[in-house]
Amino acid sequence: MSDRRYRQQSYRSGGAGKPDQREPSRPPSGTFGILRSRATSRCAECGAVLPITADSLTQCPHCRAALHTCRQCAHFDTARRFECTQDIAERIADKRALNDCVRFSLMVTVERDTSAGVVRPEEARRSFGNLFKK
Repeated sequence: MSDRRYRQQSYRSGGAGKPDQREPSRPPSGTFGILRSRATSRCAECGAVLPITADSLTQCPHCRAALHTCRQCAHFDTARRFECTQDIAERIADKRALNDCVRFSLMVTVERDTSAGVVRPEEARRSFGNLFKK
């Protein structure tokens, strides 16, 4: 009788020197289930979507808030020294005020694209009915 309690294979089983012979994983054949995303920039005050090329803009088109501010910058981090990830000489007191920082870079985030188009009620009913057809 074997000194092993269980029948399952383990690292003690024979073939200790063999590397694992698995096939490399393949990416999915289609894009089913993969969410579409887009790069956007939003105003820190009102949340309005800004064009990504908003470097030339000085104010938000919706709320007229200044865009060249610390809160709109990609380097803004409240946990860092002077609330900036870049090495700056002095702290900028008002993070919402317009400043002339040379390291400013507009914050761009990746958001899920939910604009799948307009779904009409007839299409929804038809697809629901198709679920139960034989």
